[in-house]
Amino acid sequence: MYLGLDLGTSGVKALLIDAGQKIIGSGHASLDVSRPHPGWSEQNPADWIRACETAIAELKASHPKELAAVKGIGLSGHMHGATLLHAGDQVLRPCILWNDTRSHAEAAALDADPRFRQLTGNIVFPGFTAPKLAWVKNNEPSVFAKVAKVLLPKDFLRLWLTGEHISEMSDSAGTSWLDVGKRRWSPELLAATSLDERQMPSLVEGTEKAGALRAELAASWGIASGTPVAGGAGDNAASACGMGTVGAGHAFVSLGTSGVLFAANASYLPNPASAVHTFCHALPNTWHQMGVILSATDSLNWLSEISGKKAGELTAELGDVLKAPSGVSFLPYLSGERTPHNDSAIRGSFTGLAHESGRAVLTQAVLEGVAFAFRDSLEALKTAGTDLTRVTAIGGGSRSRYWLKAIATALQVPVDIPADGDFGAAFGAARLGLIAATGADPRAVCTAPRTDATIEPDAALGGAYADAYQRYRALYPAIKGAMA
Repeated sequence: MYLGLDLGTSGVKALLIDAGQKIIGSGHASLDVSRPHPGWSEQNPADWIRACETAIAELKASHPKELAAVKGIGLSGHMHGATLLHAGDQVLRPCILWNDTRSHAEAAALDADPRFRQLTGNIVFPGFTAPKLAWVKNNEPSVFAKVAKVLLPKDFLRLWLTGEHISEMSDSAGTSWLDVGKRRWSPELLAATSLDERQMPSLVEGTEKAGALRAELAASWGIASGTPVAGGAGDNAASACGMGTVGAGHAFVSLGTSGVLFAANASYLPNPASAVHTFCHALPNTWHQMGVILSATDSLNWLSEISGKKAGELTAELGDVLKAPSGVSFLPYLSGERTPHNDSAIRGSFTGLAHESGRAVLTQAVLEGVAFAFRDSLEALKTAGTDLTRVTAIGGGSRSRYWLKAIATALQVPVDIPADGDFGAAFGAARLGLIAATGADPRAVCTAPRTDATIEPDAALGGAYADAYQRYRALYPAIKGAMA
């Protein structure tokens, strides 16, 4: 048996698979996000441990014998979070999360230093880790002075599991401190934020062993002490391992809280000017590119909250047949945007509203707006040297066939729907745990699921969607000008 632990923004998932990669059982525990000020987003790392314990307890209650047979553990987690530890591993302040935009000025200042784009292959986005530390130095100097270690969220869980300060390449690539081409910390970039390698965890590949389960936890869970814990991966790379998106030309579109258009690459292909993220993959000598939008299902959830209707009820009102765009446009910039704008200050909008613009029209505009945001990422990926011919859909929003039809038509590429199953980050983490424990060939383990159905672009609506996309593209500079 192999255990995958995925630390998400909204909860922890523990997933158990057998040696044949069949899912045996899972446990879950919810997490909340604290937003003490506009643009802030934080979590208490102690809550991650409590949630992990709850998820494991649920799994132990339902599958005690199978849990006791675990031979390897893999980790996944939301990226970019700044978890700051004192010399005795005490947490110094709440973790600043990936969707926190307070450090936009610090990010711009670091990005103006050409070494960052040159060595990391990426813009320094406000959500990345390095500008968060610069913000702490500028605004909480007494905290910054005590920082002995900076850990990413999943690696704080590893510290609890193993007692080790270790990270891996895919997650660390999102800090703005990693030399992404050479897959190692950059002393230059660390020094630019008044840090050094002693304050960083050691690095391994995601498929390698990165610590062993502590005896205390092993006894509590009924697992053998010393069970290997894999390096693991950041959440998107872990999802890619779960989906088998590990070879050049393979891609997925993820409709989660945020949205990701993810493409695996066999070589390092940086193009920071495109605002595409170029990161190490979880597998050795592999990289990936992705366009990232900050509010995908979050946009629909926002509409759900203000309308008093569940998200599923909203999409059900649209029916199954894709409609031509109504003329109402939605910009899904509720938390700012990454690809292609790198704009933490921009905010969302509806345009084209009329008396007849009812709830269904607003829902349709939200789904189309997210689809067009993915089209922006597709165009940015093309600029960065990656041309996609099809994608596989994952994430909670992919349950809406209407939304997938809108995405296929907006992107003008087929969207594959995998057969029923859980192929997300927790499954990818469990696969990495299997590889680290057994030494299995990563590509033989990280295979793609069977395709259950394929949604083709709607040829009859291709022109209408192309026109609507051009209207969408024209709105960002207009809105930005109005907000200036």
